Amino acid sequence: MKKSLTPLGETEMEVLHHVWQLKEATVKDVRARILENREVAYTTIMTVMKNLADKGYLKYKKDGVTYVYSPAQKPDSVRFNLVKDLVKKVFRGSPKELVQTLVQNEEMSDEERREIKELINQMEDK
Repeated sequence: MKKSLTPLGETEMEVLHHVWQLKEATVKDVRARILENREVAYTTIMTVMKNLADKGYLKYKKDGVTYVYSPAQKPDSVRFNLVKDLVKKVFRGSPKELVQTLVQNEEMSDEERREIKELINQMEDK
């Protein structure tokens, strides 16, 4: 089995984004959103959401027979930890190499480059 670069798979990340947007969601809620773009089984989303809860990314409460899921961690915290792992695994722990790779990417617009420079300048001002 191929090991992922991050502890979250593509579908898990997709589900997590929907729960972050909705604040609280059932399997039915998340599946309805995903069905707008592709076919997916109810049981698949149910399994993914249970796995995300087991991994500590979601928490849930029972409402009758329905499980209502919500984020167990703030999105920024999850993103930071995922990027930190990525930097360690892909860029040998060098944030500079990550930024260099991003900035040299042809798909980045001049506006995005300007915003990154502005962010760095703001950090230096603090």
